[in-house]
Amino acid sequence: METMTKTVWAVDPTHSEISFKVKHMMISTVRGFFKDFDAKIEASNEDLSDAQFSFSADIASVNTNNEDRDNHLKSDDFFNAEAYPKMTFESTSFDGETITGDLTIRDVTKEISLNADVSGVAVDPYGQTKVGLEISGEINRKDFGLTWSAVTEAGNVVVSDKVKLIADVQFVKQ
Repeated sequence: METMTKTVWAVDPTHSEISFKVKHMMISTVRGFFKDFDAKIEASNEDLSDAQFSFSADIASVNTNNEDRDNHLKSDDFFNAEAYPKMTFESTSFDGETITGDLTIRDVTKEISLNADVSGVAVDPYGQTKVGLEISGEINRKDFGLTWSAVTEAGNVVVSDKVKLIADVQFVKQ
C-alpha cells in the first residue's frame, strides 16, 4: 500500500489572529485575542481535503486591552493560567467546511465543530506557498470549567456563557 506524503503547513503568526468575542452585561461585546499561539496543518493535498489541524495558545498571552480584565481571565475564576498554561485543539475530521476536533481548556476536553472557509492558496513574492483560512464557531465557556459569573443590580449577567471564536490564519507550506 502506498502512503501519501503529508505536507506540513506552519502558521504565519504575523498574518494570523486568534480572537474571541463575548457579550458583557448583554449590552456590549468584549473582544480579546491570544498573542502567543502555534498551529499547523498536515495534509497530502493542497486543497486541504484530508487536513489535520493542531493548535495551541498560551493562556498567559490573553489580551483584551484591559490589564485588570486580563489578570481576571488568567485567574482561577476563568482559565487558571498557572495550573493550565495552554489551550489546545486537535482536529478529528475536516470536510472542507467544518473542522471537528477536541478542544481542551483547563482540564476539560470536549468535541467542538468550527466553520472553516479556505480562502485559497497563493505564492507570495518570495516563492513561499501560503494558504489562508477563516475559522469561526461558538462554545459555552461553562462546558470548559470557566464558570465564574456575576449579576448586575439590574439583573443582567456580567459575562455571557456563549463565546464566539474567530481565527483568521495564514499557513506557510514547509
